[in-house]
Amino acid sequence: MPLRRYALAVDRPVQDADLVLEQVRYYDARASEYDDWFFRNGRYDRGEQATNTWFAELREVQAVLEQLPLDQANLLELAPGTGLWTTHLASRAQKITAVDASLAMVEVAKQRLGKWRAKVEFVHADLFTFLPTATYDGIVFCFWISHVPRSRLDDFVEMIAGALSPGGFVFFVDSRRDPRSTAQDHVLPDTGEELMIRRLDDGREFSIVKNFWASDLLIERFAAQGISLTVTETATYFQVGVGTRR
Repeated sequence: MPLRRYALAVDRPVQDADLVLEQVRYYDARASEYDDWFFRNGRYDRGEQATNTWFAELREVQAVLEQLPLDQANLLELAPGTGLWTTHLASRAQKITAVDASLAMVEVAKQRLGKWRAKVEFVHADLFTFLPTATYDGIVFCFWISHVPRSRLDDFVEMIAGALSPGGFVFFVDSRRDPRSTAQDHVLPDTGEELMIRRLDDGREFSIVKNFWASDLLIERFAAQGISLTVTETATYFQVGVGTRR
């Protein structure tokens, strides 16, 4: 299945353009080592107890996702990255449109999908200018909403609402503010700040957006676009959102 490319939507705001491009460069450069974070390897290993807690709480998150109507669904996945969540979705969905700005991440995801590859159409696009041309039964984005600049949050939620069929669901998971969730040599941004320096294994550094959104703010912003959202948190690491398009 070919990789589709979308032109930029020039009528949408293009604020923070340099920072958005920096994030894409970062994820292109990080693609080969991204999974170390998820699997708690190398600089992300915070000890046996922290690792056990991480995976126990991930199972809680996955249990929430399991309860959603994924079977034979037509899904939109935003920022699929290396396909860690795409593979699970593809085992149940009818079709997935997976949108990512990082071609390096997409290549890793394609390899991971294996027998599920035919179900997934990858779209190379900037998620801040991507305009869906269809509606979907569900929209999923994992560890992405924290990388949305404050100035773009409302536009991002509006895009989601426009792409979601009435009665369709939205699911997301992201990080809570806990320093053990990131690498040992990373420092989380101060409260009120949204920029973070990320370092790769080879020492290269990139500035990225990292927002730890308050649950009530997200509920309010999604409600303004016609999506009833519930936000919960695991004990240590994760924030989970589940919503329905009214």
